[in-house]
Amino acid sequence: MRRAKKRWQASGKLLQVKKVQFFEVEKSRNMRRRSAVRRKQLTDKTEYLRKVGRLPEEDRFQDKRW
Repeated sequence: MRRAKKRWQASGKLLQVKKVQFFEVEKSRNMRRRSAVRRKQLTDKTEYLRKVGRLPEEDRFQDKRW
């Protein structure tokens, strides 16, 4: 098994795999705008529902704790 591992390392495949493992493609400007608009819509909707009384009033920080 050691020989195969050494070959993998020598070929550069191991380095390439480690490089690409957690790589995320950067979102385009348009996609970032879309997601920002969507976030804004959702926050506005939840805020409205909370004000109207259809959503229970809750502590925002308590939900995020483990």
